[in-house]
Amino acid sequence: MNITVASGKGGTGKSMVAANLAWSLSASDPVTLVDCDVEEPNLHLFFPDGHPVVSPVSVLVPDIDPDRCTLCGECARFCAFGALVAAKDRVLFFPEHCHSCGGCAVACPEGAIAEIARPIGTVTERTISPSLRLVTGTLNEGEVLAVKVIQKAKAAAGNAPWVIIDASPGTSCPVVETLTGSDFCILVTESTPFGLHDLAIAYDVTYQMGIQSGVVINRSDGKDEAAHRFCEEKKIPVLAVIPFERRIAEIQGSGNLISRRDPAWKERFCAIGRACRALWEGA
Repeated sequence: MNITVASGKGGTGKSMVAANLAWSLSASDPVTLVDCDVEEPNLHLFFPDGHPVVSPVSVLVPDIDPDRCTLCGECARFCAFGALVAAKDRVLFFPEHCHSCGGCAVACPEGAIAEIARPIGTVTERTISPSLRLVTGTLNEGEVLAVKVIQKAKAAAGNAPWVIIDASPGTSCPVVETLTGSDFCILVTESTPFGLHDLAIAYDVTYQMGIQSGVVINRSDGKDEAAHRFCEEKKIPVLAVIPFERRIAEIQGSGNLISRRDPAWKERFCAIGRACRALWEGA
């Protein structure tokens, strides 16, 4: 089962939920945890063990042969992203703007454009325990093609009984790519007006994509009426409520997991996983 953990805004505890869920479920089943927050991956901080195996992620970009190029400008006219500019004496290429579509090579009437690989990130795999793997996608600084790295990270996840995917915050293209192919989405929110506002936006994305979802309310101060009311109106199950407690913050802040320190929390996160599976199978 593929479960994506997402949130409409940063700082809600999305990565905390993903890490604890994966650790708890791995006690009884093989789990692959995938960090698709490729611009700021942080799940490896909770799982520092394991020998890392790093694979590069590359995209194809144009390589222009100056001997064949006639400076006709067809490639530049085709490129919608401004990656190519036809100057008087050469064609300028701006690799950070290129979306690797390959259209310029097709548009060139002289066949002067070939494609070469350009690295944009990495995928790192670690074996944390016999039943838990961590796959981390990392986008190189200054790059914009997060979707390409996310695709590679998801492909490296394989087909474990449980695949838990940590999405980036928000609802942009990387989040949509992360959600694609998921069986279920856990939406993590908090008891604030901003949290509820962004929960509504994130839920709308899952609804439009036809992905069933449930909500985890994190850092609850006991005043969650608005969040529960929203979930009731949208018929979204509330999977768990995690209280705003100093002890939990101290454990997480030290790089540990509440499910690793407390058997009761381990069982609670296992219950979240079982609830997701039951809702998915009953849909």
